[in-house]
Amino acid sequence: MEPAIDALAQRCRVVTFSLADEPSCGGCFDEGDGFASYVDQVRDALDAAGIPAATICGVSYGGLIAAAFAARYPTRTASLVLVSALPAGWHPNARVRFYLRAPRLLTPVFMLASLRMYREIAAANDGVAKGMSAALRHGWRVITHMFSPSRMARRVQLLQRVDLRQELAQLPGTGHQLPTLIVTGEPSLDRVVPVAATHEYLQLWPQASIATIARTGHLGLITRPSAFANVVVPFAEEATRVSSKNDSRPHLHLSGRRVG
Repeated sequence: MEPAIDALAQRCRVVTFSLADEPSCGGCFDEGDGFASYVDQVRDALDAAGIPAATICGVSYGGLIAAAFAARYPTRTASLVLVSALPAGWHPNARVRFYLRAPRLLTPVFMLASLRMYREIAAANDGVAKGMSAALRHGWRVITHMFSPSRMARRVQLLQRVDLRQELAQLPGTGHQLPTLIVTGEPSLDRVVPVAATHEYLQLWPQASIATIARTGHLGLITRPSAFANVVVPFAEEATRVSSKNDSRPHLHLSGRRVG
């Protein structure tokens, strides 16, 4: 996430964090609360930073967290940005269910299968040499910041206990039309969350805006961070400007964290 965070931080205040169940996070994860722990973590981060309301940005799995936060804490959500987000009614497909059988044992297979991301990385970089170099850098980040297969599996399993569709559908009924931006890459390049799946949010919030980052798929905020910031920051600034006309509270910006 570092390239995107750095690009955003050049133009606005960014508050970000690892998910609550990461040992290094220092957050509070309650197994009984499950998915709700991630949602409440956003509230706690705002409280700790002294921010009354913010643009909430969620990526991939984090998109579900951001959307749920907006539904449960509408007065603290100045606007909402969902980036290649899992849809509200998402269920694991056959590939994901395969890895859930033995997350640790199948980690080498999972990492080998991640080579499918190369096409996207190459598309964001001109020339074979630049594409290979970018892929190696990304691979090095993954190896040096290793994910936890067991925690990733648990996060998927937690979603089987919640259904956010009805809750999110009621969000416009909270008294205001929440400014919402849905960001994806190109349909042919996202091999993780299909663009059509992320666009399912339009069924819940037809007023949402859509943006596509060209020459990217699921990793656009990493492979083309400046382009990502050029999409997100103006939207957040405009939403804050409009909101500030009717509310004297400051509206600052927060970037969510994705799973893994």
